Amino acid sequence: MIGCFLNQTTYSTGSGPYSVTVVDVNNDSKPDIVVPNEYSATVGILLNKGNGTFLNQTTYPTGSWPCTLAVVDMNSDNKPDIVVPNYWSYNIGILLNTGNGTFLPQTTYSTGTNPTSVAVADVNGDNKPDIVYSNYNSDGVGVLLNKGNGTFLNQTTYPTGSESYSIAVVDVNGDNKPDIIVANYDLNNVGVLLNKGNGTFLSQVTYPTGTNPDSVAVVDMNSDNKPDIVVANGGSNNVGVFLNKGNGTFLNQITYSTDTNPNSVAVVDVNSDNHPDIVVANLYSNNVGVFLNKGNGTFLNQTTYSTDSGPGSLTVVDVNGDSKPDIVVANRNSNNVRVLFNC
Repeated sequence: MIGCFLNQTTYSTGSGPYSVTVVDVNNDSKPDIVVPNEYSATVGILLNKGNGTFLNQTTYPTGSWPCTLAVVDMNSDNKPDIVVPNYWSYNIGILLNTGNGTFLPQTTYSTGTNPTSVAVADVNGDNKPDIVYSNYNSDGVGVLLNKGNGTFLNQTTYPTGSESYSIAVVDVNGDNKPDIIVANYDLNNVGVLLNKGNGTFLSQVTYPTGTNPDSVAVVDMNSDNKPDIVVANGGSNNVGVFLNKGNGTFLNQITYSTDTNPNSVAVVDVNSDNHPDIVVANLYSNNVGVFLNKGNGTFLNQTTYSTDSGPGSLTVVDVNGDSKPDIVVANRNSNNVRVLFNC
């Protein structure tokens, strides 16, 4: 199996779908599409009919300019809830799932200036999911600890430099405590904040990237059981791979050329060879690029597949139940999501 994505279907969203997540929100064992519609100030839910086709979106109001989102059970009722950073409202919104894939109005928690990216993980070992997010214009990351009932303490912040953008929360040093990895857009680096063990974090250690790192993923790329960092360098037109030395420190990046302005990166085995591949959304080239893993953590040149205008975010999930991961991409300028089925 080579991994190709020729059969495509498109679905309308609200205005400016900024990112995309695929999660089963109505407990029918079929993954659904969730998008924050930036200019409509809504999140849209497209329920899966069961064969990888989707119903028209149902929308729910958010704050101003919802950027990204996470879909995770926040209140221990076994129903995935929506967590969304509202960029111009300076808050995080949580929309609780009522149980059938519909959602209550958002409850908000104050953040720093312009929250942009969000991740959900238990950072203090109390078995409750906490919220970690980047504050783009406060130059830091914030942590909201879960009180235990799906409500949250006031934020604790950690400085990162300038214009923190995409984040991931993954244990990178093997101590079973999730660490924060953040792409610092204006400083052209990624920062790693190691978890002290109680949900507080050490000062970041930084690693140079290309220009304007937009998106970060943390996955073991070379089968050594150590999570590596993959970053989309939007201003350099490449992706960088930082291999983990084994103690949560990283080698210098190895880069692979993309098309223009790679804005989102996902790492998934798309050709069933048990090696994770890199998939990027090339924002200004109106395509997605797929880099197949050679098997040792190095990659072949990208193969590209056309999208609509402004592919700014993607995720890679099997949406039609054929055990092959498909690409779902949010096209910001076309106001739609496109599903590229894996053949």
